[in-house]
Amino acid sequence: MALILREMSTRYGRTPGGYLWTVLEPLAAILFLSLGFSLMLRSPALGNSFLLFYATGYMPFEIYMSLSRTCRHAIAFSKPLLRYPAVTWIDAMLARLLLNGLTGVFNTFLLLGCILLFTDAQAMLDPEPILSALLLAILLGLGIGSINAVLTAFFPIWDIIWSVVNRPLFIASGIFFLYDDMPRFAQDILWYNPLIHIVGLMRTGFYPSYAASYVSELYVIFLSLGLTAFGFLLLARFNRDILNR
Repeated sequence: MALILREMSTRYGRTPGGYLWTVLEPLAAILFLSLGFSLMLRSPALGNSFLLFYATGYMPFEIYMSLSRTCRHAIAFSKPLLRYPAVTWIDAMLARLLLNGLTGVFNTFLLLGCILLFTDAQAMLDPEPILSALLLAILLGLGIGSINAVLTAFFPIWDIIWSVVNRPLFIASGIFFLYDDMPRFAQDILWYNPLIHIVGLMRTGFYPSYAASYVSELYVIFLSLGLTAFGFLLLARFNRDILNR
């Protein structure tokens, strides 16, 4: 809890507006996406609202990105406190997981709720796939972030390499399109991207007519748990080496 409060004051307490920017940033991205594609297309791939369609894809992706980024730098962020025996690397990882995960979920509910309340977006909500998609995004972000925390510590250039490699995911995760509308050869490749499953699962919670039969929750769960377990093993083995670098 002390680490959570420290990060809240450090990240949000020093910026004018504080937590408000965590809501305005994804909202601005969704608005620009909706405006741009509404000028080129008559209607979104699902439903009648560009705002809702892109928000249901962008928000779980944003949660994954935020968690993978903050967990990647968790050890470096809390490095002075990790010198004390009472504070461990697990505390640093869990603090960032809880704070950024809950913030992402809150922002998702707030933005999607406002879209449904204040626009003509039509949807029939199913809470189970929505919550499942958000939890899977959090778990995947933790797994990727924990492994990258070790790689970044020993190979600082990895932080830049990963940022460059990760950028195509914004296009390849189904935010702008439906997996079902892609050519077969593209589907065969994109199926292995866990984010395509998370985004598809998220949209089934808003569009009852969308089956998303390609979604495999088990694939994402086992992949995320495997990455998390491997990352935690690396951190357990090398956390002292990371602190002493």
